[in-house]
Amino acid sequence: MIKNDDWIASMAQNGMIEPFEPQQVRQLNEIPCISYGLSSFGYDIRLSASEFRIFRHIPGTIVDPKNFNPKNLEFTQLCEDESGSYFILPAHSYGLGVSLEKLEIPNNVIVICLGKSTYARCGIIANVTPAEAAWRGYLTLELSNSSSTDCKIYASEGVLQLLFLEGEPCKVNYDNRQGKYQNQPARVTLAKI
Repeated sequence: MIKNDDWIASMAQNGMIEPFEPQQVRQLNEIPCISYGLSSFGYDIRLSASEFRIFRHIPGTIVDPKNFNPKNLEFTQLCEDESGSYFILPAHSYGLGVSLEKLEIPNNVIVICLGKSTYARCGIIANVTPAEAAWRGYLTLELSNSSSTDCKIYASEGVLQLLFLEGEPCKVNYDNRQGKYQNQPARVTLAKI
């Protein structure tokens, strides 16, 4: 069953989401922002300003998920203007960021991460990823710019919506099986096997 705002707020008080915003925030310092915080049946997380990396083609290299070369990723500078702080995701490129919020998922819940419509309407596609039962850490966020123009990806503003689905507690959770992405730090975590 999908969980509602009351359940999410209650679980956040017990450390499931930190920091937690108990309502939808639509302005920062009187400037409109891409909303974040609690919604009816989800929670909109923010992109951390700490780092954002984009894939760059290096002639002669291939991206290999079994042997990931960090040289294929380039740090992107945080920019700022009257609209806020942002990273530039170039046209037809792919970037990795990290969530501002730390998550601690209960043993009977799986979290699905979906893109926000504001970004989707600009050609930004969020890779749909799960946060499994008993997973802890900061999410590495995967964003693709399918448009033919560069796009601003705003830091400290909403970037993805989390949906919480509850089931019976699992026999072997992510923590029990020592999942490779457990306890992710507040930085981009590269592909592992």
